Amino acid sequence: MNIKRIFFKNKNFKFGYYVKASFREYSFLPLFRSKRVAMINNLSSYDQAIVDRLAYYNKLDEIQTVGEGACYLKDMKRPKKGSVYYFDLKEYLRYFDGDLRIDMIPGDVVDIPKTPAIVKSRPIGGNNCNSVLLNMDKVRHFNFIKDEIVFRDKKNMLLGRATVQQEHRSRFFQIYFDHPLCDLGDVSKKNQHKGWYKPAISITEHLHYKFILALEGNDVATNLKWVMSSNSIAVMPIPKFETWFMEGLLIPDYHYIHIQDDYSDLEVKLNYYIENPEKAEEIIKNAHQFVKRFENQMVEDLVSVLVLEKFFIKTGQRAVL
Repeated sequence: MNIKRIFFKNKNFKFGYYVKASFREYSFLPLFRSKRVAMINNLSSYDQAIVDRLAYYNKLDEIQTVGEGACYLKDMKRPKKGSVYYFDLKEYLRYFDGDLRIDMIPGDVVDIPKTPAIVKSRPIGGNNCNSVLLNMDKVRHFNFIKDEIVFRDKKNMLLGRATVQQEHRSRFFQIYFDHPLCDLGDVSKKNQHKGWYKPAISITEHLHYKFILALEGNDVATNLKWVMSSNSIAVMPIPKFETWFMEGLLIPDYHYIHIQDDYSDLEVKLNYYIENPEKAEEIIKNAHQFVKRFENQMVEDLVSVLVLEKFFIKTGQRAVL
């Protein structure tokens, strides 16, 4: 039985997330700190994929100092807003001593900080070493599903539901809103004057379509993770931002259907994969393989702790064990 689909419409269970996070506040900290030491001491025995992920998320090389916004771990308090960032960070900070200092920038981060900081998102291009990635706001962003509809049984259309605030999203809607291959809708009631408004639909309803639009918003496309775990295909330009999902490693027309930044080749691309379903199914297989690396919670915990350990070492607060 697909419990996530039946009871939660293929979304993460937010109430359960908050309950678990609240209980985590009362963790027996010495236990987790001893577990961290064991993790670090066994670093040489880890799979190369884990080492590669650590290097990808935390690119700090030379020793730097944390910025003025840094605070001591023991002084961190749950904020009135943005508590998901606090909870996701504290899940792994409990492995470390309270006299260490950390700088975390919440929200959709699209600029590279001047000093090392923990962020949810960062630009893919440029020198982004100071942007150290951790999986935050994951109850919203890190959602994987089980799709029971095979690709060939889905509608030959591109489905897109989004809040159309950014210029690049607006441009796509201007070009393709009335296109016969597209079912597009702006779910923001504030934008109804544009004539693009349609009510939001569930993830389950999305799965009846072969192609799903995954345009970036303020940073990454929130729906990209669950789309790539489904039997539909994400359609998007080359991403400009990345998160814990490592969007910068995605290969065009291998993990997703690539369209140009001006969207001019959308119709050609959709028709090609409609006429060549075996090629589409190859992309789905590759996407599932990419998603698979994030499904082992023990590995996710390990990499997260290693990312923070390296942060404290590269900010001169800890010596290498």
